[in-house]
Amino acid sequence: MNQILVTQKLYVTPELRRKKKLYRIEFFISVFLVCLLCSYYVYAEYDRSAGVEIGDELLQGFRVQETVANATEEIVDTTVRDVADDVIIVAIDSEEPVAEIPQVVQEPEPEPVQEETPTTTYTYKASNGVPYTVEAELNIPRLGINHIVLSDTSEELLKIGLNKYWGPKPNEIGNYCIVGHNYKSGKMFGKLNQIQQGDIVELKDANQNTVRYSVTDRYVVEPTDVRCTSQLTNGTREITLITCTNYGQQRLVVKAKEVKN
Repeated sequence: MNQILVTQKLYVTPELRRKKKLYRIEFFISVFLVCLLCSYYVYAEYDRSAGVEIGDELLQGFRVQETVANATEEIVDTTVRDVADDVIIVAIDSEEPVAEIPQVVQEPEPEPVQEETPTTTYTYKASNGVPYTVEAELNIPRLGINHIVLSDTSEELLKIGLNKYWGPKPNEIGNYCIVGHNYKSGKMFGKLNQIQQGDIVELKDANQNTVRYSVTDRYVVEPTDVRCTSQLTNGTREITLITCTNYGQQRLVVKAKEVKN
């Protein structure tokens, strides 16, 4: 028995104690890192969900603007300006007194009414107190993609909705380029990889005009390849949709052209 105890003590060397202590430290660090990664994942999901909710809120606000525009009746100017006939007075030799003609005061000509510039964007203040400028609403019926398009591009704005990346105003001649996140949940452009040639893409601008586009092509490019944003459209309306693919290493590009009625 004493020999066994002595043998065990001989095996517990200072080096072995140091290694055990090191293993404990590594174990606690591993647990801490796992907890940190889990917390980051939970926060990222929460932040993503909060951004999508604000995007849905902005979409409803954009649609309310359409309802207000449709309910507003055209105001017709019914005012009538009285115009006095010009009076020519001829002086003649007569003893009869000439009746005094009341002086007619000419009213100034009304200033020409300036035509209002069509609205191209709407700014909404969301529930988080931040104002967002909405430029359009994108709808891909077959995929169930329906989101607002914000007028600028940034990391924060990409959490809220689709972003305009390049091009003219919505539904104008040129190549209107839109970027969006590829969420696994299917939000934003999460289902864009399922799009097929001939699918319809609808773009409603801030003046509530909707133009339909038909998908003509889809392909994958490197992030540095921006040829898809070219504005050489030969006088036609086009849309380019861009999102991440292959774990963010490349970009999926979808091209669509206006459907002529």
